[in-house]
Amino acid sequence: MAKRKEYLALFKKKLKFDWFDEDLLEQALTHSSFTYENRQNGLENNQRLEFLGDAVLELVISDYLYRSHPALDEGSLTKLRASVVCEASLARAARELGLGSCLLMGKGEERSGGRERPSILADAFEALLGAVYLDQGLGKAGELAVQFLSPVIKDVLEGRLERDYKTELQEFVQQRNGEQVQYVILKEEGPDHHKIFTAGVLYRGKLAGSGTGRSKKDAEQQAAKSALLKQNMQKRNL
Repeated sequence: MAKRKEYLALFKKKLKFDWFDEDLLEQALTHSSFTYENRQNGLENNQRLEFLGDAVLELVISDYLYRSHPALDEGSLTKLRASVVCEASLARAARELGLGSCLLMGKGEERSGGRERPSILADAFEALLGAVYLDQGLGKAGELAVQFLSPVIKDVLEGRLERDYKTELQEFVQQRNGEQVQYVILKEEGPDHHKIFTAGVLYRGKLAGSGTGRSKKDAEQQAAKSALLKQNMQKRNL
């Protein structure tokens, strides 16, 4: 805990503002594995804040991209946003902030490398944005998101970022017939704090690919990757 206090102090300096309600920050930094192992304490984990932060993130990044790139059309803006708010990008921003070292996490999750797991870091970044929104307002949440995601935006524009398979798959489909694909969660395994998700991507009601991940977003990316790699996809006019 002593080490965490040091990391937390450095983390707060990077945020460059004072909290009105520091309980929101503690909640944003509390992983579900910690509350699972300490259920008697009645603690609240960061999942609700993650839900809120996800919506805040999409709005502030959409607004930033719209204003800063007036030459890009709707399709290009959508593709750029998808790459910026994907799990890998959010995990990168979380590492820059040092979020992993500040998380309250269960012993089992920590032993398995949870502090460096992209899905956990990405979720924590979204939870942080949710907490900042509630404590400081949308403007400050937007400033934080843009500050730590602007290097990602630059890399996306210059072609230096991990592939977004979901966007690639959707573009592949739309170029041929203008249709949509749909993602479903096929299976969830493990306890709440250590789940493995299996997602499927459907095209015309049929399973075109499936994949697993530690988060629903990652599982969907893997499902899209699987669909793109299937040799018989073109035979199906997908």
